[in-house]
Amino acid sequence: MVRSLTLWLIWLGFILYLLFLAPPLQADTLQPLQSLLAGKLPSINPVILSLFSLVGIWLLIYSCLIFADGRMQSLPAWMFMLASIATGVFALIPYLALRQPNQSFSGEKDPWLAVLDSQTTGIVLSISTLILMLYAIVWGDWAGFAQEFLTNRFVHGMSLAFCLFCVLFPYPTLLQDDMARRGLTPNSQLFHLAVWVPLLGPLAYLCLRPSLLAFRFGNA
Repeated sequence: MVRSLTLWLIWLGFILYLLFLAPPLQADTLQPLQSLLAGKLPSINPVILSLFSLVGIWLLIYSCLIFADGRMQSLPAWMFMLASIATGVFALIPYLALRQPNQSFSGEKDPWLAVLDSQTTGIVLSISTLILMLYAIVWGDWAGFAQEFLTNRFVHGMSLAFCLFCVLFPYPTLLQDDMARRGLTPNSQLFHLAVWVPLLGPLAYLCLRPSLLAFRFGNA
């Protein structure tokens, strides 16, 4: 109950913050997104482009846990993740708030779930993340990003959403339940890595966690 209430308060607080406290809407607020959709990548600050891409990485990280978790929930996990493609963390938080703790898994993995459960997926996401981070660090205009963060509501909200992805990953029991399905304990070094190292820790977890199917057959 406390977990769910806290998540709903975060969700509502984020919405109210963006509506009333974030930088005001201006004519060029969506210019970075419009340039991206138009394929004008050279005109976009590498920091903003990398941040936008890393939000997508975060959605895939959560997908690697949520689609397996959704197998054991009454909620249609795919609907929330599909909505999160357009709304990001706004659609993700309601799923985290509504889901019930569940540490079991049954049935066969379909092709999509097999891809999300694969360590190869974690490796590909990790390499992509390192490339994006290097791109932002080496070629990014960080002063320009800071100015955009203070004046552009889209960049401001996207930056805060990225931070929320980092904060929420270890705490609404999603990670703990996923670990339990694989025979891992919350006291393991892998758990602490996923909790205390933002973004790279969860990626390391995806690269190192055992397969759902292997764990199930190993205990059959």
